[in-house]
Amino acid sequence: MTKEELIAFEDDIAREFEAGKIHAPVHLSGGNEDNLIGYFANYVKPQDWLFCSWRSHFHCLLKGVPPADVKQAIMEGRSISLCFPEHKIFSSGIVGGTAPIALGVAQSLQWRERDAHNHRSTVHVFLGDMTAKAGIVRECMEYGVRRGLPIEWIVEKNGISICTPTEEAWGTVRKSFEWWGPYEYSYEMTRRHVGVDKWVKF
Repeated sequence: MTKEELIAFEDDIAREFEAGKIHAPVHLSGGNEDNLIGYFANYVKPQDWLFCSWRSHFHCLLKGVPPADVKQAIMEGRSISLCFPEHKIFSSGIVGGTAPIALGVAQSLQWRERDAHNHRSTVHVFLGDMTAKAGIVRECMEYGVRRGLPIEWIVEKNGISICTPTEEAWGTVRKSFEWWGPYEYSYEMTRRHVGVDKWVKF
């Protein structure tokens, strides 16, 4: 999908939310379009696995999930936990919750060496900068590197830890274990951290 198509999709979701038709939280990804389009174009193959957080509308669309299916799931209240097994994409509203699951899939891929299509698969784990500092995520990163697992960690840095600046909440000291080398990029959000910047009566 193009940047314009991604933005149009979330504009539609925002209107549905404002109208009180989505009875659950939504986290929109405005500002992250270019980075994700570039990453998917360069690194994600059809046979790859994706694990995301609660902000995964764009990831699902770029992985090939039909927009109508993504919207239906969001309308049913599953915006923060979009899962489409047939497209090998899973997300969760639990902070760091997908990290150990993704690690298990990567371990399984290493044991099997190749998937059913005889093409090497990679597991891509998308995390926010706050989640990337969680203990379970750090443990999974280290295990994956030391075992040489086919897993990539992508840290999408928007500078916000819930509603607090990430650096203010966690500090800026970089530890020696940064050699784990996650793929990192920064983006400036064009939407609120959650919702659509107004109170909605359901």
